[in-house]
Amino acid sequence: MEVFDGKKAAQDYMSKHTLAFSTPELTLMRFAFWLGDSIPDPKNEGKGIPRMMTYLTEQDFQPVLIDDEKYEPSGAVRSSAVVGNAYNEVQSDGKFCSECGTSLSATAKFCPECGTTQ
Repeated sequence: MEVFDGKKAAQDYMSKHTLAFSTPELTLMRFAFWLGDSIPDPKNEGKGIPRMMTYLTEQDFQPVLIDDEKYEPSGAVRSSAVVGNAYNEVQSDGKFCSECGTSLSATAKFCPECGTTQ
């Protein structure tokens, strides 16, 4: 299966372009246009292909699909950190996790401590 090697493409772009006076939006737009530029096809002389096609690599495994409906905490970030949790809100409605009892924001979809769907 051929997949797009975005990391290599981004590294090549960043090594050849300056970001001195650029916003993230402008950088992303320029990167997208750069990927779409037509360049000479290395396999067919006299023809052109989008630059993006040169970053296709053969992979012998399926890509990992991310399921946004299922949250599994990695333990890398916890709300009990010394500096606190930037996403904790003071609760006036008393919403708590049904599994572990952690205080939750009114819009929480998952518990930040145990990952239980709310």
